[in-house]
Amino acid sequence: MANGEREAGTDVPAGGFVQLLTPDGERIDSVTTADGTTYSVDFTDAEYRQLYDDLVTVRRLDVEATALQRQGELGIWASLLGQEAAQVGSGRAMRAQDMAFPTYREHGVLYTRGIDPIMPFGLFRGVDQGGWDPNEFKFNTYTIVIGAQTLHATGYAMGITMDGKTGTADGEAVIAYFGDGATSQGDVNEAFVWSSVYHAPIVFFCQNNQYAISEPLERQTRIPLHRRADGYGFPGIRIDGNDVLASYAVTRAALDQARNGQGPTLIEAYTYRMGAHTSSDDPTRYRIASEVEAWKAKDPIARVKAFLTKQQLADDTFFAEVDERAKTLALELREKVLEMPDPQPVSMFNNVYPHGSPEVDAQKAGFERYHASFEGSAH
Repeated sequence: MANGEREAGTDVPAGGFVQLLTPDGERIDSVTTADGTTYSVDFTDAEYRQLYDDLVTVRRLDVEATALQRQGELGIWASLLGQEAAQVGSGRAMRAQDMAFPTYREHGVLYTRGIDPIMPFGLFRGVDQGGWDPNEFKFNTYTIVIGAQTLHATGYAMGITMDGKTGTADGEAVIAYFGDGATSQGDVNEAFVWSSVYHAPIVFFCQNNQYAISEPLERQTRIPLHRRADGYGFPGIRIDGNDVLASYAVTRAALDQARNGQGPTLIEAYTYRMGAHTSSDDPTRYRIASEVEAWKAKDPIARVKAFLTKQQLADDTFFAEVDERAKTLALELREKVLEMPDPQPVSMFNNVYPHGSPEVDAQKAGFERYHASFEGSAH
């Protein structure tokens, strides 16, 4: 067991994990793992407060999105409730040149990359295909197909190496996000193989939220997920996924190892999905209320608030100001969503090929004639 890890108990899984901030807001100066690596953070007071601001804001935006879906303004929504620390910590750990490959739930990572949080809402509202420019934001488009993004990320990481952009402190690295359920997919296992063999500069960041939709973790694996890395020839490490400091420290170290040419790492962020898998899911059908209540005691936002309060780094005025800013941003987001124009049906033919296609053009013209035939008719 790593130095600094607690004995298995109510807040720690068997085998332990890297934790730098306990559920009751106590800081652990550093943790040294069995391989001799020491993890710690050295934040200013302002940076600690910024992390709290990030956590509160992304949760408030997520709550607003869930409300919009329930009110019929979004077709579906995948909530990040409970996973804010894993996403904010790892997102802030990235350097400007690093590239992220998300699933469909990484709203917190998107926010930390400085992207307007409205970006994914066109996808969930059904008015566009979420086609922002990945190169502009160093954040790939959301991926709906489970696990597919890990292969995309691996190929991108291999390209970085071929372009000579690794081997220095200023090199580039890649991070690929996925859930515990995705580890059962062939795509993820293939990505592990290729990244290992080609020593790709990539961090695989698994948010183990305990359920692959309705399947609990014990029906997915016989060993802790981070130990799967051993079979592929690269290191794996488990962190307290509700601890934003551990998420930052371990991800920053893994990304720096990758950019310096030391190959991939698998991080298992041991966390919990407090809400439904998506707005189409009913979690009460497969998990009990007492389990949810137990995890609420490990809330990632509450522990940072407790830390700031104990260390006298923030007061009630600060917390109120953060809440008000988050509320204002959420209301602005709501207005932007409601103002999104519905696309014209013919627009589905646009952007199929970058330079057009005679076949697609012919199909578009045929569709326009068909659509025009209904003009003026009674409905």
